[in-house]
Amino acid sequence: MSDQPREQWGTRAGFILAAIGSAVGLGNIWRFPAEAYRNGGGAFLLPYLIALLTAGLPLLIMEYTIGRRHRGSAPASFRRLGKPAQFIGWWQVAICFVIATYYGLILAWAVRYVGFSVGQEWGGDAEGFLFVDFLQVGDTPGEIGGYVPGVFWPLLAVWVVVLVILALGVRRGIETANKIFIPLLVAFFIVLVIRALTLDGAAQGLDAFFTPDWGALTDGNVWVAAYGQIFFSLSVGFGIMITYASYLGRRSDLTGSALVAGFANSSFEILAGIGVFATLGFLAAGSGGAVFDTEGGLGLAFVAFPTIISEMPWGGFFGVLFFGSLVIAGLTSLISIVQVIVSAVQDRLRMARVPAVLMVGGLVALASVLLYPTEGGLYLLDAADRFINRYGIALAALVAVVFVAWILRKLPMLQGDADATSAVRLGRWWRVCLGVVTPLVLGLMLIDALTQELGENYEGYPTSFLLWAGWGVAGAALLVGILLALIPWRREDTPVAADSDDQRSK
Repeated sequence: MSDQPREQWGTRAGFILAAIGSAVGLGNIWRFPAEAYRNGGGAFLLPYLIALLTAGLPLLIMEYTIGRRHRGSAPASFRRLGKPAQFIGWWQVAICFVIATYYGLILAWAVRYVGFSVGQEWGGDAEGFLFVDFLQVGDTPGEIGGYVPGVFWPLLAVWVVVLVILALGVRRGIETANKIFIPLLVAFFIVLVIRALTLDGAAQGLDAFFTPDWGALTDGNVWVAAYGQIFFSLSVGFGIMITYASYLGRRSDLTGSALVAGFANSSFEILAGIGVFATLGFLAAGSGGAVFDTEGGLGLAFVAFPTIISEMPWGGFFGVLFFGSLVIAGLTSLISIVQVIVSAVQDRLRMARVPAVLMVGGLVALASVLLYPTEGGLYLLDAADRFINRYGIALAALVAVVFVAWILRKLPMLQGDADATSAVRLGRWWRVCLGVVTPLVLGLMLIDALTQELGENYEGYPTSFLLWAGWGVAGAALLVGILLALIPWRREDTPVAADSDDQRSK
């Protein structure tokens, strides 16, 4: 049992770097370029910026304020905000558990590809090497199959690194790691982008990325895609920013920190788009094909880029930079995801950090290494990621905003809290965005997603497989959230300070 005072960040810069580290992840590098290309090229940047200002930043500020004010994990903070909302926090913890189990797997692949890049071991068939030689993907979705040692061992190493950093604590572990990793990531990517811009065909790639299709702005799907990218890239909606903000001092500048983190994240996404498309332009110039003829995601990172690396001068060096960037970006995000669970367990069981990390990390890592480094692991990852993102993160964000804005009516109080210590004051626009714009867009996103889902099975997977690996996983996260919220807390687990603060703010 532990009654230690809550940990705090050592510096404001440490918190901002940790927030940026959480936001800048794998999706920034391989999701944003694909979304921009498919939705109007340069014209996509306009709805993307509007989405950042009207939904991403307002939601980020809301989560910062909830976390700092109530100084607790996501479940504890939502409970102190209003008891009926507690289940949202536990739902977010369950979402983070699911994501953490498979997120580490992609990092393990990237770790191996750092080594593969040196000798370009994929040869002339990057796709066949990935799915057959490396991952040894089975034929039937839903069958676990045998273990793949080449994936198991790097996955185990990833988990050891993550748990050691978390065990060291917020200041000595998470903050120190991000102070090293984020500058290193930026340095890696700047070198990578400069190298990409010197390739033959880079201009052709940048034309494809930036040339605006203004007609796309009248397409509602483009706007939904822009808001979707912002939600998924800023790490909002699943408890990370509430948890991180709970370690801030009472007088921290929330709005300014959110602006820095939000714009830094978007700047990195645009930088990633420049690097990716300059490189794809080189491939297109050599093959005579289209600049972007692959989907974003795994195909872009582990098939298209290895193909390019094999054809470019100093390809091995470029490959080490690219996959090294994936490892660093993914690692900082995975640390933040697992910290949500660790913090919730600490608050709920009044447990010290190291035992909580060992218990939580042990369970997450065990689930990860048992399920995913197998012949069926890729299918499990694909289905779980699709459904937990669409019907976990997005739906949890929608429910949280509706609860805070309309049911609990806490936005004026939270605005007062943020304004009291922030250089940039929030206006009425903040409450309008959270009360109207964000719920409306999230609702449209979910309707659009459901329409697609019910129209045809995702990737043509069998319905039986999707029912347990997709819908089942997303539904289980919500059910776990509700069940954990029904377990009563001890009376002393609710600080008097939070309640008295509420009274003074009325």
